[in-house]
Amino acid sequence: MPSRKVDRWLWLAGIIIVLDQLSKWLVLASMQPGETIYVAPFFNWVLTFNPGAAFSFLSDAGGWQRWFFTILALGVAAWIVSILPRHSAEFRLSLALTLILGGALGNVIDRLRFGAVVDFIQWHAAGFYWPAFNVADSAISIGAVLMAWDQFAARPARHDLGRPGAGEQS
Repeated sequence: MPSRKVDRWLWLAGIIIVLDQLSKWLVLASMQPGETIYVAPFFNWVLTFNPGAAFSFLSDAGGWQRWFFTILALGVAAWIVSILPRHSAEFRLSLALTLILGGALGNVIDRLRFGAVVDFIQWHAAGFYWPAFNVADSAISIGAVLMAWDQFAARPARHDLGRPGAGEQS
């Protein structure tokens, strides 16, 4: 049974999944594949289906990548759920893991439903277009940045790590 500290992170992952799927539902209901809607000089809505991973990696691999990325994402999700209880009090790391968890599962739903991930957000500037992405991709990216930040953030020095019982508080 997850502790209350873990519950809040799992709820947040669920909210990310719902927001991701709701945004995709709205786009699928209002756009045709390949359609582009101009929003601003740097931003479009564009409905695409990505059978690959980030930046369309392996998108033309022939279909096996659907199951590879689904199994990979489910494995990462299981790993995150297994380690989250040990880190649930570490805000930045738990937030990073939760964002990655929610994003990964949001994209798994697409792979199972459509065989590809629904992407619809397109940023561009000076004729250069960033590959289309979605809410789940954003959560994964922000989570990865937070995880890297957490790894490089200053931690209190512990000079007594070699002795048995060192660092324990009485």
